[in-house]
Amino acid sequence: MNMRKILAVIALMVVCATRVSAQNGYSINVSSKDSLPQITKSARDFVLVQFGYASWNKETSDTAKVNTKPFAYTFNAFLCYDFPIKKSKLSFAAGLGISTTSIYMDKQVLYTSDTGVGGYDANFMKDSITGYKRYKFNTAYLQAPFELRYFSNINNRNKGFKAAIGLQVGTLLGAHTKGLRSVEGTNIKDKVSTKRYISPWNFAATARVGWGNFSIFGSYNLTNVFKDNAGPTLTPMSVGICLTGL
Repeated sequence: MNMRKILAVIALMVVCATRVSAQNGYSINVSSKDSLPQITKSARDFVLVQFGYASWNKETSDTAKVNTKPFAYTFNAFLCYDFPIKKSKLSFAAGLGISTTSIYMDKQVLYTSDTGVGGYDANFMKDSITGYKRYKFNTAYLQAPFELRYFSNINNRNKGFKAAIGLQVGTLLGAHTKGLRSVEGTNIKDKVSTKRYISPWNFAATARVGWGNFSIFGSYNLTNVFKDNAGPTLTPMSVGICLTGL
C-alpha cells in the first residue's frame, strides 16, 4: 500500500468517526482562546541605557581651584539579569556594563607632577599658555550594577510604575584629557591618557523611578575621582533619563 492510499484511509476513518459522533449526540468544540492557556513571558528590564547630566561635588577648599562648564554628560549601558523574589512585586538584579563621564573645564587644564620621594599629584590650573578652545576630562569604568527593584505590573514590566535602589561597583578602564586648540587656522586635538592619579575603584549609590520603559535615574559616588592625596577632592554625581526593556 503506497502513501496516497494510507492518507486516504486515514481521512476516511476521520470522516466516519465524526459522523458517528454526530449521530450519537456528541460534539467536540475546540476554542483556542478558551481551552489553550496563553503563555507569556514578562519583561525583566534586561537592558539599561542611561544618558544624563554629570557634575562634581567639590569641597570648599577646591571650589576656587576647579572650574567646570555647565555642560557635562554621562553615558551608561548595562546588561542585567533579574531574579524575582517569590511571587511579590520585588526583585533583585545584577549586571555588567560600561559607565563613561565627560567633564568640560572652564579655561583650565590638568597638570600632573611627580616629585619622587614626595609623591605625585594632579591639579587643575589656569590655561595661560595653550589657550584651548575646548578641554575635557573623561573617565570610563567597567561597572557592575546591583538593584532592588519594584514593579507595580509583574505580568508586563514594560507598563506600569517601577522603582529601584542600588549600588554600582566599578573598576577603572581608562582616563584621559582631550583639548582642542587652533594653530594657524588648523584645529589640533591633544589627548593625554593616564590612570596613575585616578581612583582604580568606583562605588556609587543609585536610584531610579519611572513608568514603563522610561525612568529618571540619579547616582552619587561614594569614592572620589582622584586617589587620596593625589588630586583635589571631587565626588561625581549624575542625573538623567534611563531606557529599560527586554
